Amino acid sequence: MSLRDAIDNFYEPLVAEAIEETREASDSQDYLEDVMCVALNRLPAKYYRHSVDMMFYLADGELETMKKNSLTAVKTAREFVKSHQRD
Repeated sequence: MSLRDAIDNFYEPLVAEAIEETREASDSQDYLEDVMCVALNRLPAKYYRHSVDMMFYLADGELETMKKNSLTAVKTAREFVKSHQRD
């Protein structure tokens, strides 16, 4: 296992969940991948090695705040990607 495989960003699954919540039938895989990249770039990195540790150290209400921030970032990213698509 490489070092890269041992570290994860806590926002990645939260952003993926927000994308699923806002998914539209016409969304292509490429579009959604672009949305995920843009959304993650707008959020702070929150790296961890073990998800159990991450959950233990989150302050009360921090997870809900992170979920709301992820949804906001995804909505903003969707608009950004739509307005910057190449024809």
